[in-house]
Amino acid sequence: MTEDISAKIGPDRSLLLVDDDEPFVKRLAKAMEKRGFLPDTAQSVAEGRAKALARPPAYAVVDLRLEDGNGLEVIETLRDKRPDCRIVVLTGYGAIATAVAAVKIGAIDYLPKPADANDVTNALLAVGEARPEPSENPMSADRVRWEHIQRVYEMCDRNVSETARRLSMHRRTLQRILAKRSPK
Repeated sequence: MTEDISAKIGPDRSLLLVDDDEPFVKRLAKAMEKRGFLPDTAQSVAEGRAKALARPPAYAVVDLRLEDGNGLEVIETLRDKRPDCRIVVLTGYGAIATAVAAVKIGAIDYLPKPADANDVTNALLAVGEARPEPSENPMSADRVRWEHIQRVYEMCDRNVSETARRLSMHRRTLQRILAKRSPK
């Protein structure tokens, strides 16, 4: 299977992974390397843009929410420096508006976290109108709820009281949810 994927990748196997979740980006880099890519990682908008300017890759996977800004800035830089770069947006805060914005500026696909290396590879190598198969392990209802709460929490600049008001939820209940790890 790896030989089949290597043939699809082409001669330029460079891949830029931009995500501020260090353990995740390291695991993804190892998995993508096993699939034939030559990954380079960045953990911020500034680092991602610098690497995109220095050595524009053939492929990129960019997280939208980074500590120092929005991953859309990295996508714009990639599009300017290498218009044929195949970009997949990966984010834990899925929303239709950000998906539309990412695709408008040049992303070929948009995957919610947690996405595995197979999902990412399929999205990067999808040809023409062919769309990758839906994930075999879609998010659970608990995970979707948690993602929505996290998105609203971020929109409210991490203000618990405002988030609770917008979600029509008791503040203490929201605090308990925010203190827990994300469900699978």
